[in-house]
Amino acid sequence: ETYGHPRLLFDSMLTSIKLPIVIRAEINLVLVVVTALGLLSRLYGINFPKAVVFDEVYYGQFVSLYTKQVFFIDESGPPLGHMILAFGAYLGGFDGNFIWNRIGAEYSSNVPVWSLRLIPALAGSLCVPLCYLLVVELGYSHLTALGAALLFLMENSLIVQSRFMLLESVLIFFLLLAVVSYLRFHNAQSDSPVRLAWLVLTGVTCACAVGVKYMGLFTYFLLLGLAAVHTWQLIGDRALSNVSSLGSVVLMQVVSRFLALVVLPLLLYLGFFYVHLTLLYRSGPHDQMMSSAFQASLEGGLARITQGQPLEVAYGSQVTLRSVSSKPMPCWLHSHKANYPIRYENGRGSSHQQQVTCYPFKDVNNWWIIKDPGRYLVVSSPPRPVRHGDVVQLLHGMTSRLLNTHDVAAPMSPHAQEVSGYIDFNVSMPAQNLWKVDIANREAEQEVWKTILSEVRLIHINTSAVLKLSGSSLPEWGYRQLEVVGDKIYKGYQPSGVWNVEEHRYGTSQEQRERELELHSPTHIDINRNLTFIAKFLELQWKMLTVKHEDSEHKYSSSPLEWITMNTNIAYWLHPASNAQIHLIGNFVTWTLANLALAVYVLLFLSYLLRRRRKIEDIPEATWCQLLQAGVVCAGGWAVNYLPFFMMEKTLFLYHYLPALTFQILLIPVVLEHLHTHMLRWVPMTRLGLGLNPVTLLPFS
Repeated sequence: ETYGHPRLLFDSMLTSIKLPIVIRAEINLVLVVVTALGLLSRLYGINFPKAVVFDEVYYGQFVSLYTKQVFFIDESGPPLGHMILAFGAYLGGFDGNFIWNRIGAEYSSNVPVWSLRLIPALAGSLCVPLCYLLVVELGYSHLTALGAALLFLMENSLIVQSRFMLLESVLIFFLLLAVVSYLRFHNAQSDSPVRLAWLVLTGVTCACAVGVKYMGLFTYFLLLGLAAVHTWQLIGDRALSNVSSLGSVVLMQVVSRFLALVVLPLLLYLGFFYVHLTLLYRSGPHDQMMSSAFQASLEGGLARITQGQPLEVAYGSQVTLRSVSSKPMPCWLHSHKANYPIRYENGRGSSHQQQVTCYPFKDVNNWWIIKDPGRYLVVSSPPRPVRHGDVVQLLHGMTSRLLNTHDVAAPMSPHAQEVSGYIDFNVSMPAQNLWKVDIANREAEQEVWKTILSEVRLIHINTSAVLKLSGSSLPEWGYRQLEVVGDKIYKGYQPSGVWNVEEHRYGTSQEQRERELELHSPTHIDINRNLTFIAKFLELQWKMLTVKHEDSEHKYSSSPLEWITMNTNIAYWLHPASNAQIHLIGNFVTWTLANLALAVYVLLFLSYLLRRRRKIEDIPEATWCQLLQAGVVCAGGWAVNYLPFFMMEKTLFLYHYLPALTFQILLIPVVLEHLHTHMLRWVPMTRLGLGLNPVTLLPFS
């Protein structure tokens, strides 16, 4: 409006801009060089060998399942690490079609080897500059930081672990980035958006570290402890707390740290599982480890069988009852035309009635009919639902024997009662086949027994015993099936004493022959029973923490004591023809220096601590605080990532030591600089160039 024409306005803007325009940038050439060396050492020739290397046979199976969106469960850790590897496979267009059954197997032409190994290699490469930045943030010179980066760069065990489809390099990357981010946040002088961004990045990377492997928890707890100390010091700062406006600043600092370091990681951890469960929606090889409700939420598998089943269990319903416990394995209440032996091998007698067991496979003999005592076996019209507290009988569908228990010792668990299919032998052993339905997860007292969703205890009316899976296997006469007992001392919630209806149909046949045919072809009624995400997350997380595969001794397994002395290695790959080999083995010089540095640091810390107690201050307060913080990060990082393995009952390998080794390596130049500056009293470091600063490049103006 002022100039009356857009052209005049544009011309005036041009004349107001002062030329030349100068952009100034500072580039740390040392950091650029170590980053380039890291990329070169980790990325060069990652296609070699074009064969499965050690644990690639393990992670590759999960990558293939991700590409096919098939559900699996890995008890060794959360899903983020597997998703990262699967993302690398996706970038290379991998279709998941490869049989991961043997270390050393040659990759087929459809497997993009470089893509599968790319992300671990990039993560390992970026760890080199992160080591440099971490030492700088601890307050040490750039030459000391360069020494830390070079030591990490040349550690051959870290190089080897980074060049294959393995997760340790990804874990170490997130650990180092979390520590660097927190130190950047702590060292920042003013409250600015950039400082807050470093705090948020700390929370994000801590969540990612835990999401890759549970080992990430060790460093996460270390950072939480360090942040708690710093926050406590902030609260105690009288200069900030005495003024009301500054007091609110302190409160905001505390809240922001809690949100960024506790709430945000928790939400991200849930997010990893949400993506995991969203991607893997198809039935897979690990379905049987999950509950019936979880299996029914997956496409195919049990969902295909149970789709459209009646929701409410009614009198006359034909059902299969699955034990909620998955120990020692998932199984279904079962019976067959075989009786208990008259006398067991140990001389004890039995009722000689029909065996009732828990069978770990789908079978027509798993079907039972929920019967109203004294009434017919078919479902009435309309169906009369079974509710919490109702008394029922359970009739075995194929043999017409009623589920029974009595005061006879169970075959493998003599402290409990035998459970049988009742046979009247005309002896003084009357039928005791009435059971009360107790819905453990009911929301109301008159809750209806629901297919898949309800967790039910069956309580014997005569003896108050609970129908329970004992977990013991029967001998040959019981076909090695699992023992079911009546437990009179059952207390609280025990998964072994809880059952749920998995397959369900409304029975319409009264005659035995017609019923046998009917049991082979269940009918369907459209009912939807999808689980919520939280329910699926809690179940999956619980299974990951509690269901363990049996650990067998591995020829390359080792103990934590063997790691620090490098008295072990792992043969990762061996060429069948040329005898070329790849081993995971440490650099003897680096490991020895790291152990010496740790020992020297402990001696320094203890001597300074004792002398300061005696009011003798050998070093300035600022230097003491710097040394203390370096010890918390480096020595503490080593301790929290190493010592817990002494308490673990699992097969351990040398690569479990690599996160601890990383922090120990950082201690070497830190101790050397401290000895040089404050102990040896030599020429100041700045004269020797030990105070090297980043090289600054200014473009021509």
